[in-house]
Order: sequence, then C-alpha cells, then structure tokens
Amino acid sequence: MSTQPSWWQSAVVYQIYPWSFQDSNGDGIGDLPGIVSRLDYLNDGTEDSLGVDAIWLSPIYPSPMIDFGYDISDYCNVDRRFGTLTDFDCLVREAHRRGIRIIMDLVLNHTSSLHPWFQQARASRSAPTRDWYYWADGRGWGRPPSNWNARFGGSSWTWDRAARQYYLHSFLADQPDLNWHNPTLRQAMWKVVRFWINRGVDGFRLDAINWLGKDVRWPNNPRCFGWRGYTRQIHRHDRDQPLAHEVMRELRSLMSAHPDVVLVGEASADTPGGPAAFYGDGSDELHTVFDFRLLKSPWEAPRFRTLIAASEASVPPGGRPSIVFSNHDQSRHIDRYGNGGNAERRARAAAVLLFTLRGTPFLYYGEELGMRDGRLRYHELRDPYTKRYWPFRTGRDPARTPMQWDASPHAGFTTGTPWLPVSDNASTVNVVRHIRTPSSLLSLYRRLIRLRKETPALTRGIYRPLQSTDPHCLVFTRQETEDHVTEQAILVAVNFSGHDTTCSIPGVHCQGTLLLSTYEQEEQGIPWSSGQVVLRPDEAIVVELKRQPFDMLADR
Repeated sequence: MSTQPSWWQSAVVYQIYPWSFQDSNGDGIGDLPGIVSRLDYLNDGTEDSLGVDAIWLSPIYPSPMIDFGYDISDYCNVDRRFGTLTDFDCLVREAHRRGIRIIMDLVLNHTSSLHPWFQQARASRSAPTRDWYYWADGRGWGRPPSNWNARFGGSSWTWDRAARQYYLHSFLADQPDLNWHNPTLRQAMWKVVRFWINRGVDGFRLDAINWLGKDVRWPNNPRCFGWRGYTRQIHRHDRDQPLAHEVMRELRSLMSAHPDVVLVGEASADTPGGPAAFYGDGSDELHTVFDFRLLKSPWEAPRFRTLIAASEASVPPGGRPSIVFSNHDQSRHIDRYGNGGNAERRARAAAVLLFTLRGTPFLYYGEELGMRDGRLRYHELRDPYTKRYWPFRTGRDPARTPMQWDASPHAGFTTGTPWLPVSDNASTVNVVRHIRTPSSLLSLYRRLIRLRKETPALTRGIYRPLQSTDPHCLVFTRQETEDHVTEQAILVAVNFSGHDTTCSIPGVHCQGTLLLSTYEQEEQGIPWSSGQVVLRPDEAIVVELKRQPFDMLADR
C-alpha cells in the first residue's frame, strides 16, 4: 500500500476504567492524576513500557454513578471523583507528549435523570428541552404507551408524577433516552463533541449507538416465546431504526473538519446487518465498530475461523475491523477462554491473535497481566445490574477490580480502601513481579506490540485463512499485497487444543524465520521450514516467511 494509514489503523488502544486504574489521593477511587502518574507504564518510548498508542477512557463526566458514569449529568465537565478539567488538560498534554492519543467515551442515547436538560423537561410541557426526551401518555389506567422492556430489566416506561406523562428509558429508569428526532438536541450534542475536540481529544467511543431512534407511534414489540427478560421481545420498534445511521452520517460529516479524530462504535450483535452496518459505505459513518462475536465465543478454532471470516466479509473497504476480547461489561477473557482448559496458556495464545488479526486491537486494563475476575460477595457489589442478577450471572463488577501494580495490601492501587476489593491473585500477578520476567504474559504483550509496530504486514496487510488438517488449529497469513509475490508475509498458527498436534497445510510448503512462540522466548529467530505445523498444547507461533513467490490455498 502506498498511502500512510491513519493513526488509529496502526494503533494499539488500551481501555482504562477510571474507577480502577490508579488512585492518587487515597479515597479508594481511581482518578485522572493517578492515570497521569502511570503513563510511563503505558508508553514512555522505551522497551520497558507496554507501548500502546492510545487510551480509551470509560466515562469521566459528572454523574450520580447509578450506572457508573453511563448516566451523565454534565457532558462538559469532569466528575469530582476523578478530578477537574485542569487535571484532564494535564492528562491530554502528558499523554500527547508520550505519543499517546486520548479517546473519550460518549453516551448519545441517554442522560442521567439528574441532567439539567431532563430536570427542565420534566418541569413543564412547554420547557425548551421537553422534546429532547421521549414523553407519552399511557394507554389507560396504569398501562404504559407500549410493551417495550428495558435492557436492565422491567418496563422501558416510567411514570413521572411531575410531568404527568411516561418517559422512555432503554436502560435504567435513571437514564432517560434522548430524542434524536429533535434537531436542537442534535446541535447541543455536537457542541459537546466540539468542546472535547477543542481540549485535544483524539476520538470518541460511541456507546449503544443502535438504540438511537425510536418508532414514535409506540407500537408493541412482537413477543419472542421461550425466552426471558430482555430477549422475550423482538426489539423491532425501540431500537435499530434508520435514524441511528442518519445520526452517524451527520457526526462523520462533522468530523470532516477533524480528519484525525476517530469514531469507534458499539452496537448490539443482533442489530440488522450486524455492527458492521454502522460503517455505512466505509466512508460515511464510523471508522471502526466493535464486533463482540469473538469476545463472546467459546475457545474453539472452528468458531473463531467462522467468525473471523464473517467479520472480514462484512467490513467494507475504508472501514477497519476492531479486535477485542475483554472490556468493562464482560468477564475477563482469561476466565472465559480458560474455562475447561489451561487458562494461562490460552491467554497467551489469545494475545497472539489480538495483535496479529487484521484490525485495531483494543486491550482492557490488566489483561496484559492475566488479571482474573474478582471473587466478590454480594455486599461488595456496586453495580445495580450485577446485583439484580446475582448469583445467576457473573455481572460486571468482577471484571472491574483495581489494577494490580504490586504485591502490597491494595496492589499499589490506593493507600485507602479500594472501591472494589483487589483480586485474590494480586500478590503474584502484578506489574512489579512481571515486568522483568521474560516468560510473563506482560512480557509477551510487550513483544507482540513491538512486533506489530515493526511489521507492515501486521499493521496493514490483508488476512488470508489457510486450510488445516487439524480442526483444532487456526492458521492464516498476513500479507502486504494480494498477489503471490509479496514484500512480506507473516504466518500465524494457533493450537486451540490442550494436546500436541501436527497440522498439515495442503499444497503449501513454506520457509521462514520463527519470530515468536508463546512457549519459550529463546526460540525466536530460528529458521523454520515446513508444510506441516507442529504445535504444543495451546501454543501459538508467528513466522516471517521468506521473500519469495509462494502460493497459499485460502479457505473459501
């Protein structure tokens, strides 16, 4: 490729959950000065740092924290728990000085019920912001306008005594939905976007975008018999409306004046056309959209092979896939993928996939250490969603426990009492212990990130799956060009099984250099030649193929 990719196409993004990364003042809650104090760990330009290119901050706005920041009461400020706007400006300045970009979380679908917009709206039917939210009369005594149910349980409609009408909320009752049909509301939100861009923000992660837009005739959703909770309905009318794409196109148009600002979307897997629908034609909606199918997949090679192929086929030219295995809403992938097998070995193999598949990798704080889900008692839970379904679902709190910096009582996260208990394995799984250990998962992450940056085939090359005689093996190449005479090609092979295997690649014989194995570091750099790939249990390897004509058979 002759053109230089945009920064986010070659970037590695690190998600920080501000509550849990680093506390600077002893109140047990992470904050912006704490993040600043740890920037050198993320990237100080040396091989000792992780080497990431951007950080994505989960919400830091003022909020009653009913949904831990996704219920925003002021879009243009910082919650006092995390610091001030001055602290934020310091974070941007210090991050940029180290070559680290800042991506803000932006919640477009709803605000907090304490936001001044909603407080004004509920006070009078003639209030200027009344139509910025969805209001409707009921269908008789005690009957809401429709049967729509909320993602976090119960009806999507709540009766407001002051307003004498129902208001709509797709999530908690404390999170009233915004009415994106209203052009004045749109302009207010675009003003928010410009506010943060002017403070130096490099991108936005857009929350729950497929919920934007509703059928305001309030028809009932069809029932889905045999399911419970949110999935007992087919959500045909309360989400996945054409308006959501209209809003994304308008936002992308706004970004034409800021071509370096990246837009990252989050949409449900079952939205029509899948999350990739929000790329539009590849140039008129979002730059990249999370595809959570790998995140929610079992650790099985055939499943990964199918889902990767589906992602490759769905992302249009001009769009960029995202690769993500963990985040603040899901159990950590070392626990999910490790279920029924060797979790540590599988985590190492997953790391290879994270940085060698085509797309922009997003890693969740602590995954580079092998942090596990916390074991929490009910009285230790903080998240209402987790409490609601405890103990039948894992919930979100276990994946949000404090970052494990060292083996001190609170893992170096705070001098006070942490807002969530530190995970049990902090005494052995922490930065201080692993940063100088060549065989640690942290060292593997650092090597993979450096390898990715130094290897054009991994940052901008195409993905070509290879057939394998062992269904437990996933084998593919990354090539700079589609022809058979290529400047550089990388072969990646992953054994998803817990036993030794030799997988043949029919019609292929390759020579090259073994760059990396998830087993011993000293194996890198040795000659490699095979039409068969020999792998140990849960092993992943990365091989640089010789610069010569070669013909590889791709799965179709």
